[in-house]
Amino acid sequence: MAVDKPIYDCVIIGGGFTGLAAAITLLDAGKSVAVIERDDMLGGLAGGFDVGGHELEKFYHHWFTSDTHINNIASRIGRRDQIVTRQTRTGMYFSGNFFRLSTPMDLLRFTAIPLLDRIRTGLATLAVRRVKDWKKLEDISARDWLLKHFGKTAYKVVWEPLLIGKFGADADDVSAVWFWNKLALRGSSRGKGGGEELAYYRGGFAQLARDIGDHVSKAGGKVMLGAEALAISNRDGIVEVETSAGVIRGRTSLVTTPLPHAAKILEGGSSAAYAQSLNRIRYLGNVCLVLEMTRSLSELYWLNVNDPSFPYVGIIEHTNFEPRESYGGRHIVYLSKYLPVSDALYQMTPEQVFEYSLPYIQRMFPEFDRSWVTRHHVWRAPYAQPIVEKHYSRLIPDVRTPIDGVFLSTMAQVYPEDRGTNYAVREGGKIAQLIVKDLDGRTPASHKSGSAAETIRMAS
Repeated sequence: MAVDKPIYDCVIIGGGFTGLAAAITLLDAGKSVAVIERDDMLGGLAGGFDVGGHELEKFYHHWFTSDTHINNIASRIGRRDQIVTRQTRTGMYFSGNFFRLSTPMDLLRFTAIPLLDRIRTGLATLAVRRVKDWKKLEDISARDWLLKHFGKTAYKVVWEPLLIGKFGADADDVSAVWFWNKLALRGSSRGKGGGEELAYYRGGFAQLARDIGDHVSKAGGKVMLGAEALAISNRDGIVEVETSAGVIRGRTSLVTTPLPHAAKILEGGSSAAYAQSLNRIRYLGNVCLVLEMTRSLSELYWLNVNDPSFPYVGIIEHTNFEPRESYGGRHIVYLSKYLPVSDALYQMTPEQVFEYSLPYIQRMFPEFDRSWVTRHHVWRAPYAQPIVEKHYSRLIPDVRTPIDGVFLSTMAQVYPEDRGTNYAVREGGKIAQLIVKDLDGRTPASHKSGSAAETIRMAS
């Protein structure tokens, strides 16, 4: 196999937001980078697809107004003005009824639980947001923690269906840290009237990923699409990344793929025990049914489904957030389900998923007719959600791998926060700063630095 002649300061595996943020930080520090992405587009789980000449995320995305890291990277590439903030409506479907839950007043009107439980829920929500030492929550399950703070009635009606809907059979293993973070994060994205405000990027998250990728290229970095990393080794102080397109060399490398993929890539230069430690963290997959429709289902953007008989935990009507004019007048609805990849729903064909889902949509929205749906799409991700169990911090792998010069930064290492593009950007910047220190601390090796101006010559 021929070897790529340039030697980059860092070869980044994965073109999601962690890898892209790392690339920008490294380039700003004067380092040469190559970004390798196995898909045909950047963005990872935020990648997009075509809906009648308009682009839409495969999996629903938004930011909270408190997400400063994603705002900062948009500013760094001169695209801060493309971020828009809008107030959204949130609700819950429970026992055949819809409830608005966007503001404190909505909670007081939430008749699914008694008045005293509504007041307790509001006070408890405020109290848990003030928790600062998350380490004290690590040995407590989300179930026990929620029961203690919100009481049995609110837990059974509000929180247990969401916990089970998200994590299924693994619900009892989930740490209180995970749920605390969710409550704290949503509470930090409120407007003056108490309503939730969320942010979006004009053109979608895939457009932002492309804009960052263009910035990387213009700054001298190399972005390679359709190149899958297969193995990594260190030969005489140079990291060699074997890809489906050939070998790329670097002084360092950063792996940003899900941990099961990382374990396979790194297995040649690490022990079986290390691979086992990476595979110790469990994941849930996701099935996302996306509907292009001629009519709207409801006025709500985010609808939590607190009905255990319904196959989806959430219905997200995207065009109640981003105007439908952005998609040629179409109404866009996501139905999302986290589940093991062995689940029957995950194994269905797109047409089977659609047909399976129709009766449930009809039951929830009696006026709905399948003729409203002009097109449907089904997207799957095998590693969509790490299961954040008790004492999760003990499971997180170090950012330095057993292979010298190879670093690891993935969404499973974002903690105590949960995965998301904002934290992916934060972690990408942090790991890049560490790599810069590592590079600057080395004795300069004799190598030809890679740049976008050089022609990559690789052959299998």
